[in-house]
Amino acid sequence: MSEDLSGRRIAHYRIDGVLGRGGMSVTYKATDVRLGRKVALKVIGEHLAPDAEFRERFVDEARNTSAIDHANIVPLYDFDEVDGLLYIAMRLVDGQDLSGHIKEGPLTPARTLTLLAQVAEALDMLHGKGLVHLDVKPANVLVTTKEGVREHVYVADFGLTRRGATGHRTRTGDFLGSPTYAAPEHLRGEPVDGRTDQYALACMLFACLSGRPPFQGGVQEVIQGHLGQTVPPLSQLVALPPAIDDVIRKGTSKEPSQRYANCAELIAAARVALAGVAQGSAPTQLGPASGSIPVQSPVSGPTPVQQGPYQGGFGQQPLADPVRLRPPNQVGVSAFTASKKERPVWFAPVIAAAAAIVVIIIVVIILSPGDEPARQPKTNSSPTLQLDDESTSKKPLPTSVPVRTSR
Repeated sequence: MSEDLSGRRIAHYRIDGVLGRGGMSVTYKATDVRLGRKVALKVIGEHLAPDAEFRERFVDEARNTSAIDHANIVPLYDFDEVDGLLYIAMRLVDGQDLSGHIKEGPLTPARTLTLLAQVAEALDMLHGKGLVHLDVKPANVLVTTKEGVREHVYVADFGLTRRGATGHRTRTGDFLGSPTYAAPEHLRGEPVDGRTDQYALACMLFACLSGRPPFQGGVQEVIQGHLGQTVPPLSQLVALPPAIDDVIRKGTSKEPSQRYANCAELIAAARVALAGVAQGSAPTQLGPASGSIPVQSPVSGPTPVQQGPYQGGFGQQPLADPVRLRPPNQVGVSAFTASKKERPVWFAPVIAAAAAIVVIIIVVIILSPGDEPARQPKTNSSPTLQLDDESTSKKPLPTSVPVRTSR
């Protein structure tokens, strides 16, 4: 875990406190003493400062963020290195991330469309510049009411953003990031583009309207869900028209070519599907799971820039180290262990029985007695008696003498 720099000063920034901790960095609330304004200061984790690969990624985040000028993307103020620590100074957003709002329960269709339409606009602009965010999730969408009458959205955290390439990997081939909203091609390390972010946006649409991500369970279960399972029908979880199921199904198609042309088109289709729904109230949860739908903590993730206590998605706990996941195998095979041919059920008992037989044979050989000494040959003939002349003259010679032999 990185040291808490609260109370210290980095360059002309006085660090006032921790906003949140992510896999690669710690975000602080700080004051720019030259201008007297509050900022969000993102500092690379001290345990990663010597790591050339993560330093390169941190620099890429600064460059990508500075190259983007959009009302729905957090503005970057400054970037530098002091005493071996890289930092990025950004606007301090007064509000809460979208995951904190979803944690309270499903959002109304009207609010969902208002917020995600802004996210779609920012992503489409990003894609128009040849960039792919690759970490679109509720925890990276900051919601504030300070910009005007309506809620304003900022898309944050461009630490994984890449210019049209393959799915995000470290040099050792590991997947770095959160699989909770990740597209199949991203998880497999295949080519990615704007439709990869659109998949994540469709999953966010599902989460906003249901109060939970589309796939739940352990990391392996979530990954296998994205790789080979269809997103559950939303209309079976909450009281919404079946038309929304078709929208989400297309947006989360396993084949990128079958998705919408862009993110704005996805939201437009959702608006049509939800046109007949009462926009002012949250959809009612259905079935026996109503009110008790399990909530999954997403795995990983860099921390969003926000003011106030960290409200990571769905009760997310801050991570001390970057989350490195081995590239998943094909569906049906564990995503974190090498594929092995399964042995028949009878294999282990047969091996155990054979081993027991061998042990018994060895014990019998060890405990067997040595060779017995050779016995004298037996004879069935009677012994010959030697008699002197005197005895012969006094007693008659018996015709036979019984002899008892030992058995």
